[in-house]
Amino acid sequence: MARETMEYDVVIVGGGPAGLAAAIRLKQLASAASRDVSVCILEKGSEIGAHILSGAVLDPRALDELLPDWKADGAPVNTRVNDDRFLILTPANAFRIPPRLLPPLMHNRGNYIVSLGNVCRWLAERAEALGVEIYPGFPAAEVLYDAAGHVRGVATGDMGVARDGTHKADYQPGMELHARYTLFAEGCRGSLSQELMQRFELREGIDPQKYGIGLKELWQVDAAQHRPGLVIHSQGWPLDTATGGGSFIYHFDENLVAVGFVVHLDYANPHLSPYDEFQRFKLHPAIRPTFEGAKRLMYGARAINEGGLQSVPRLTFPGGALVGCAAGFVNLPRIKGSHNAMKTGMLAAEAAFSAVDAGRSHDELIEYGAAWRRSWVYEDLYKVRNVKPGLRWGLWAGTFHGGLHMWLHDLGLGHVVPWTMHHRYADHERLRPAADMPGIEYPKYDGTITFDKLSSVYLSNTNHVENQPVHLQLRDVSIPVDVNLAVYDGPEARYCPAGVYEFVPSDVPNNANADVTRASATTMRLQINAQNCVHCKTCDIKDPRQNIRWVTPEGGGGPNYAGM
Repeated sequence: MARETMEYDVVIVGGGPAGLAAAIRLKQLASAASRDVSVCILEKGSEIGAHILSGAVLDPRALDELLPDWKADGAPVNTRVNDDRFLILTPANAFRIPPRLLPPLMHNRGNYIVSLGNVCRWLAERAEALGVEIYPGFPAAEVLYDAAGHVRGVATGDMGVARDGTHKADYQPGMELHARYTLFAEGCRGSLSQELMQRFELREGIDPQKYGIGLKELWQVDAAQHRPGLVIHSQGWPLDTATGGGSFIYHFDENLVAVGFVVHLDYANPHLSPYDEFQRFKLHPAIRPTFEGAKRLMYGARAINEGGLQSVPRLTFPGGALVGCAAGFVNLPRIKGSHNAMKTGMLAAEAAFSAVDAGRSHDELIEYGAAWRRSWVYEDLYKVRNVKPGLRWGLWAGTFHGGLHMWLHDLGLGHVVPWTMHHRYADHERLRPAADMPGIEYPKYDGTITFDKLSSVYLSNTNHVENQPVHLQLRDVSIPVDVNLAVYDGPEARYCPAGVYEFVPSDVPNNANADVTRASATTMRLQINAQNCVHCKTCDIKDPRQNIRWVTPEGGGGPNYAGM
C-alpha cells in the first residue's frame, strides 16, 4: 500500500511547549502579513499533553511575549509562587539555606506552579483557533530527505504491524508529510533529533549532552498540609555526596502537591536505583508529614537535558531545525526549561516565516541560529554555564562553586569568570563495574508513602498495543547478559523507572508481551516488558554500551498524564 502525502509550508514534530509556541508564532506572523502559511503539528501522544511531564514552576517570560493576554484568556496558570525554600537534607534533619544567601537567579517569586500538560492543552486550543492542524496519536517515525540530502519532511509510523513484522488485518501505512521546513520539537533525547545530529554532524566540536532522570508524583493532600504557592527544593540525602540530584515539592491548585526527584545520570554506582531513591526521599522526617493520609493520583518519569550552553548543538540543517528540549535549553540550577523551549520555538518560527515569505524552501535557517545567540535564552544559559561541570567535585564543593558563579553574574561581575568549563564524558561512560562499588539496600515499600514500580506505572495510564514490534531495540542481543549483567550487575533493571527490564532465569516461561534476549552460561536472560515503558528515554542514555535504541511505538502508545 502506497503512502498518502500531505503538503505544508511548515511541519512541526512534537506538541510540547516549543512546538506549540512555534506554531502559534508562525500563524501570528502570517496573519500580520496577510499571508496563508500552512502549519501542521504531529504529536506521538494520544492527545496533546499526554506525554508532557515537568515539575513545573513556569517562568512566564516567553508566554508574556507570545500571548500577552494569557491571563484574561483563561490560561491554566493560577498559582503564583509566594514562599520559596531551599533545603539541605541529612538522614535525620533538614537545614534551610537563608534566602538572602541564594543567588537572585534561583529565586522563584513571580513564577507560577502549573501543570505543564494543561498549559500545553490550552496552547493547543490557541493554535487550532489560528488554523494550525494538530494530529495527536501520529508519531513521526522517519525523516524524509530529497535527492540533495535535504530534509523534506517526515513520515508517520505504520499502524497495524505485528510483533514479527507482518501486517495485521487493520494495517495502515504511514503518511508522508512534506514541508518547506520541518521543525523538530521532540523533547529530550528525541529519536529523530538524534538521527539528524549524527547525519548533519550537529554535535561536532560540542560537549556531550548531559542528562538527569526526573521522577514525579501528583498527590492530593490534606488541607491542613496544603500551602498554595509554596516551592521547596532540596539537595543531599538520600543521595551520597558524589551523586548529583535533588528534589522538588510544589503546592498548587486545590490541595495538590507535585513531588519529584531528579538524579543526574552521570552517577557511577550501578547498584543505584533512581526510582528507589525517590521513594526513600519521601520517608525523610521533614518530608513525610505532607503525604501522610494523602492520596497519590499520578506518577511519571522523564529524562531531562542538563548539559547547558556548552552542550547545545548546531540548531539548523538544510530543510529544518531543532527547537526546545530536542536541542537542550534547560537551565539546570533553576530546574526550568519551558520558557527557553517556547522562546526557541518562537525564534525558529520567525526564521521559517521569513524564509517562506521570501519563497525559499529546504535551505538552512541560519537566521535562527544567529537569533538564539542574541536572545535572552543564550543569556539565561550563559550565566549558569559552569554550574553543572563544577558538580564533578561533589555536593559541597560543586554547590559552593555554582553559587559563587551565579552570584558574580547577578552582581554584574561575570567578567571575573570569563572561562567556560566543559563536560568531559557522556553519562553512560561514568558507570563503574559493580564489584568496585558498594551495594545499596533500599527499604521495602509500605504502600502508603512508598510504592512499587508496577503500581506506579498503573497510575501513569501507560498502554501500548500489545502485538506490535518492540520499540526498545537491542543492537547486540548478547550484551545485556554477557556485559551488563556480568560486569555491572544488570543496571537496566534499576535505572528504568517502569520495570521494563528484568533479568530472569532462562527456564522461566516468557511473558507473551515481552521481548527476550538469548541466555548465556549464567542461565539468565533479559526480558523486555515494553508494555510498561513510560517513554522516559533513560535506557537510551544510560546503557553502558549504548546498546539500547529507543524508537517510536505505534501511535498513541505510552503514558497518558493527567494534571502533570
